[in-house]
Amino acid sequence: MSKEVYSWRVSRELKSDLEREARERSTSVSAVLDMAVRWWIKSKPAAPVDENEQRRLHDALESCLGTFAGGRPRRAETARESVRRRLRMPRGR
Repeated sequence: MSKEVYSWRVSRELKSDLEREARERSTSVSAVLDMAVRWWIKSKPAAPVDENEQRRLHDALESCLGTFAGGRPRRAETARESVRRRLRMPRGR
């Protein structure tokens, strides 16, 4: 498995704790950090879904989709320009 280099600043105290943990586990500081980050990613709760925000986004999308009203027989030929005109309007409406 190939790995990427990532660096960040830590306090002297945390660096000392990491080095001590690595010695106790007979491994590298990198391996300790890898284990800690993997544990953190797996243990954190998923972000809650904001139902109101989802409804707002769906409503905004629905106002941009659908059919064009009107009795123009050449509507399909001019659809591209109609879409562009609607997208230039404030908030896509």
